Amino acid sequence: MKIEEVQSTTKRQRIATHTHIKGLGLEANGRAIPLAAGFVGQVGAREAAGLVVDMIRQKKMAGRALLLAGPPGTGKTALALGICQELGSKVPFCPMVGSEVYSAEVKKTEVLMENFRRAIGLRIKENKEVYEGEVTELSPEETESMTGGYSKSISHVIIGLKTVKGTKQLKLDPTIYDALIKEKVAVGDVIYIEANSGAVKRVGRSDAFATEFDLEAEEYVPLPKGEVHKKKEIVQDVTLHDLDAANARPQGGQDILSLMGQMMKPRKTEITDKLRQEINKVVNKYIDEGVAELVPGVLFIDEVHILDMECFSYLNRALESSLSPIVIFATNRGICNVRGTDMSCPHGMPVDLLDRLIIIRTETYGPADMIQILAIRAQVEELVLDEESLAFLGEIGQQASLRHAVQLLSPASIVARMNGRDNICKADLEEVTALYLDAKSSARLLQEQQEKYIS
Repeated sequence: MKIEEVQSTTKRQRIATHTHIKGLGLEANGRAIPLAAGFVGQVGAREAAGLVVDMIRQKKMAGRALLLAGPPGTGKTALALGICQELGSKVPFCPMVGSEVYSAEVKKTEVLMENFRRAIGLRIKENKEVYEGEVTELSPEETESMTGGYSKSISHVIIGLKTVKGTKQLKLDPTIYDALIKEKVAVGDVIYIEANSGAVKRVGRSDAFATEFDLEAEEYVPLPKGEVHKKKEIVQDVTLHDLDAANARPQGGQDILSLMGQMMKPRKTEITDKLRQEINKVVNKYIDEGVAELVPGVLFIDEVHILDMECFSYLNRALESSLSPIVIFATNRGICNVRGTDMSCPHGMPVDLLDRLIIIRTETYGPADMIQILAIRAQVEELVLDEESLAFLGEIGQQASLRHAVQLLSPASIVARMNGRDNICKADLEEVTALYLDAKSSARLLQEQQEKYIS
């Protein structure tokens, strides 16, 4: 008898550049573990980022900004993702790249503001009072119409609701009767009515009637448990941008113009400052009443040296506003010109903005760290390497760059498979290295063969 193991058909996660980062890899006292959560080395930077995470959790960091500075390929984006993982899914994290600001349709400051608002969450707590049960009676009470004539109008509705624990008779407003008719509620249906809004929802037919007919298309639901009158607390997480977007586009009516507007795809337009101020007023009112709490999230701007003077001066103002998230910048530039000016500044950012930042440096990896990172990547990509080939890849990483060494893993695994092996050995890596150039080798070749190229 032959038994075969079937591969699981659950969707496997796509492997991206930073799939292996699962957090910052810190101990409870904030000290960095040399190899943890996908991180290798960068002990100082990780401990500094850990403190930032603690400050964000205690809400002491709002309106401050952080700059991750270091050479290319030293884990700046990985650090930002580690911070995101540590904060968990409840804190909004909005990543963007500096070049996203230059859109043809929307102003630069508008793009920045939109992302600022995306990074601020609002947790709204709502207490809902609900009546639910199986309808035992439904009788509208009629009175003579006020307008005279023979027509009668409904003054109120008497409805009986039954649950496992008991029954209750309710006297409802005539507007709710319209909702009951719309939902096609009949005796024997299970419904729930919201006390605050008067909304009626028909859940289904009570399963006591399940044996009535042989053939029907009803959905049968059990009798609700507990009392008829229940109180539920509902927690909703929204971002300020969701509120802006919901209020910026008015929901169309039934006339032909608004229907046309809904059909045609709306162009991306700006959300006005006035609307945002109105929303801020409402949000502040909610916070004062204790209905909602503000959750300042994280806005991560990568390649921040691409922004220009207008954006930087706007960031200065935005960081000072009362509703602002924690902003993390990342850049790999040294001393260079601020875009659009001939001012030479550190990290390509104006000095007045740099004054507001706390700066975390990332350092280049040594050979041992590189080999460990390559081993982790091989494990994530489910490839098998021997010690010799890992050491050889480490050398390549030292000579060229860590990114180049990581990129050689996948092609080497395909070469190994073509040679009829499951694991990668040094010969496969040598073959792949001969096929692909890294940036430094390519630049050297260009210099040697300058006369053959158009320059």
